[in-house]
Amino acid sequence: MSAPVLSRRPLRRGRKQLFWHFPLALAALLTLFPFYAMVIISLRPGQPIELPQSLIPGGLNLSAYAEALSSDRIGRWIANSTIYSVASVILVLLFASMAGYAFAKKRFLGRELMFWVFIAMLMVPAHLTLIPLFLIVSNLDGLDTMWGVLVPTLANAQAMFLMRQFIMDIPDELIEAAKLDGAGELRIYWSIILPQTLPILATLGTFVFLWHWNDFLWPLVIMRDPNNYMLTVGLNSLQAQESLLATVMAAATVTFLPAFLVFILLQRFFIRGVMMSGLK
Repeated sequence: MSAPVLSRRPLRRGRKQLFWHFPLALAALLTLFPFYAMVIISLRPGQPIELPQSLIPGGLNLSAYAEALSSDRIGRWIANSTIYSVASVILVLLFASMAGYAFAKKRFLGRELMFWVFIAMLMVPAHLTLIPLFLIVSNLDGLDTMWGVLVPTLANAQAMFLMRQFIMDIPDELIEAAKLDGAGELRIYWSIILPQTLPILATLGTFVFLWHWNDFLWPLVIMRDPNNYMLTVGLNSLQAQESLLATVMAAATVTFLPAFLVFILLQRFFIRGVMMSGLK
């Protein structure tokens, strides 16, 4: 009598998994639908937008992409966004890991006060600091410069907090053993702390790249010369020039692809970092 009961258990488990997979698959399809619509519209230039007929594949061509990429400034905008995003990833991770190491493993006067001041920055909406930051950068002659748009974004309190929480779980014995071997602070940071934090560094690097690649408001405020626009700001200017919708969608697709590729390449580290952060 026990055999039929045992045989039903895998079937019940499969039904339960199917029950949970269906709403997850439906949510994934709803999330991907705007991207699908963006790509389809970009491949149907010169055709009126009529829903849902316009979302059915047919009569597709790449002329909108050729038009979007034929602009003399598109290449410059892509280069500006790439420099902005890559430099931000490198510098934010560098400063956040150094600050996280100091707050997690060092003892100095005012450490707790300084840490909670950094955390309090998370409670302040970014829009409230927009005008003070603009005035400071303007007085330092940073308008229309790469450093003017880059430097104010490097003090990332969220990244520092995550690094601190992760580094706190690194055993102190590793650091003490390195000190006994004669290693200095820089060697300890480079050879012990950074290798132990690769998962969270990859996770933060993915987030920081996406934040800066898609950043719009701050570059819009700082940059005045169209040649210095980031890609997001440049695409908005194309839309303001009443370009064809298919051309704007093609340019938006080109903007989306680098961020998507970065996530695909780093998703293994990203998922590992999220899982380890949750376990800790």
